[in-house]
Amino acid sequence: MAAKPFAIIAGVGPGTGASVARKFAQAYSVVVLARNPENYDPLVSEINSSGGQALGLSADLSDSTSVKSAFDKISQQYKGSPLAAAVFNSGGGFVRKPFLELTEEEFGNGFKSQGIGAFNFAQHTLPLLQQATGLEHPPTLIFTGATASVRGSANFSAFATGKFALRALAQSLAREFGPKGIHISHVIIDGVIDIPRTKNWANEHEDGKLDPGAIADSYWHLHTQPRTTFGFELDLRPYVEKW
Repeated sequence: MAAKPFAIIAGVGPGTGASVARKFAQAYSVVVLARNPENYDPLVSEINSSGGQALGLSADLSDSTSVKSAFDKISQQYKGSPLAAAVFNSGGGFVRKPFLELTEEEFGNGFKSQGIGAFNFAQHTLPLLQQATGLEHPPTLIFTGATASVRGSANFSAFATGKFALRALAQSLAREFGPKGIHISHVIIDGVIDIPRTKNWANEHEDGKLDPGAIADSYWHLHTQPRTTFGFELDLRPYVEKW
């Protein structure tokens, strides 16, 4: 019997990351990564208690040593299992501040969390995706972007710099690894996501926030696209969002 494929979801919190993990756990074993175990422990318990298979690991994606340690554990746990999908969903580096009030550290953290974090994640997942065989769907690497990926708004220079770098990396990797059969996508999340932290945020429309479950459905759709029809970039926003 062939080993069950698995997926890696990096950057798991109460919103998109958790919803993507739940979605992919319907088909695969899932590994969820976050700096703080408090972010993934309840999710891991939920998936495992409902009949799925989940493993949570603590990792700082911007730290190559931390990432290597996590992937060493993944290799031990899933030896012989193909990696079907990987999702980079880190939300780190977000700061909203006038440019002249930014510190060098704050500005650097935008690129460190998004650019360096995505670099480390891709360097460890792409070799596994290249080795994957016997999958129903093409091996897939998805990067979560934001409005800041394509628009450097006022007071968002640090975050936008990191997200621009993330998008550039995703484009380059898609052009390099797409011809090798690996589907690489970048998803622009444009709007407020409906999570516990944003429940009380004012919105004149009851359904004016992004549904994390619907976001996860879109990620799964990208993963299941055949090699004849790879989509690179997908924009997701509420119907009332201005853009």
